[in-house]
Amino acid sequence: MPAMRSRREAFDELVLDSADRLEKVLADHRVEVEFAVEDVPPSDPAPWEEQVAPLGRYFPAQGRLAHRIVVYRRPIEAQARDEMDLALIVHEVVLEQVAALLGVPPGELDDGD
Repeated sequence: MPAMRSRREAFDELVLDSADRLEKVLADHRVEVEFAVEDVPPSDPAPWEEQVAPLGRYFPAQGRLAHRIVVYRRPIEAQARDEMDLALIVHEVVLEQVAALLGVPPGELDDGD
């Protein structure tokens, strides 16, 4: 019998699934991105971020570091009503951060759906 996945593992999988859905878009723009999950955002938000907890954040490439998109698990879980809602919110956050990286509105991205 396979072991049950933890909530953290299930969340990580949702982020990876969303990243996979956007793989062609990123490849078309020749952009390498690292995706990460953290439980909560840092307590030092960027000046442009609202005072509410962000759901995700894009970090531009610096030196040898690739572009990074971080998705914050707990604020997203707090907003989701159920597992389907959780998957939708995760994908929306990943899509918004990729759009920010590419400098386009999220609606212009074709995520393969």
